[in-house]
Amino acid sequence: MTPAKLHVTLEDVAQKARVSLATASRVLNGTTNVREDLRRRVVEAAANLAYTPNVHAQALAGAALRSVGVICHDVSDPYAAEVIRGVLRVADENELLVMLASTFGEPDKEIAYVSMLRSQRATAILLIGSGFEDRAWGRTLNAELEPYRRGGGQVAVVSRHRNIKADTVQPDNKGGAKALAAALLGLGHRRFAVLTGPHTLTSVVERLSGFREGLAEGGIELSDRDIFEGEFDREGGYAAAREMIAAKHRASCVFAVSDLMAVGALAALREEGRSVPEDVSLAGFDDIPLARDLAPPLTTVALPLEQLGEQALRLALSGHPGERNRVRRIGGEVILRESTARRRRRR
Repeated sequence: MTPAKLHVTLEDVAQKARVSLATASRVLNGTTNVREDLRRRVVEAAANLAYTPNVHAQALAGAALRSVGVICHDVSDPYAAEVIRGVLRVADENELLVMLASTFGEPDKEIAYVSMLRSQRATAILLIGSGFEDRAWGRTLNAELEPYRRGGGQVAVVSRHRNIKADTVQPDNKGGAKALAAALLGLGHRRFAVLTGPHTLTSVVERLSGFREGLAEGGIELSDRDIFEGEFDREGGYAAAREMIAAKHRASCVFAVSDLMAVGALAALREEGRSVPEDVSLAGFDDIPLARDLAPPLTTVALPLEQLGEQALRLALSGHPGERNRVRRIGGEVILRESTARRRRRR
């Protein structure tokens, strides 16, 4: 037997067995899809060299090979939390470790986290939440994702990412907002205000576009003076509603493009002494769990949030190298609750 060498490496084993480093790694990690003659050579070489695996490195590699990276805008957002819950359910079924990163809405952080997950050799990368209306960002992100995919990694996104080449689970933001507009028109409302998030977010653009289109089909024009912009969260909804109140807008119904923005709007309206829905009706979008527990419960477009996360990971895990750009569309349902009332015509 060859005298034991201090710090024998996997490269030493591969060289002695006259196989590639990848083949030696597969054999010593217990992978079965290796030719028997190659497996025997690697085992004999490891025994002759008294090779001892680096247990810590194996643990890290094993975790990386059985992991999925999830990147979202804000993990504290109830929308993201419900979607991630669906991801966790499927990850548990497949014995995958979930690594979670929050970008706080910063495009550069999203790119940085993708790069980190590449280095960790995650099995799949999921992007949760709205894409950005930014072609430069899309090109840079694709440049990070392309070598990851070529190496066998899978990518899936929730919500439309116009500039990203990836499998997509796409909620029907535009169609849901359009249906909501029709339902509110059916309650007799004719004067609307819209509280939007930043127009750099694809989901915001789609929901605003759908709502505007739905109103137009009912003969109502939504002008720029009817739209008030804030951040895509509770504080943004509050600020946009305060701006609407200061402008003395005479809307009978306010549409916030997310439930969280609607929560902030409700607080601002109450501070002003305006009752919902007696003085003004209020609607949101998403149907996060909180929407049902508000007083009054919030009219909204219900998306199956957990299902979005489940479908995204299933889509990623079912992919094959070179297969991409598959789309699964998931519709929403208008839920009319007590925050919107039939408009009483004044005599």
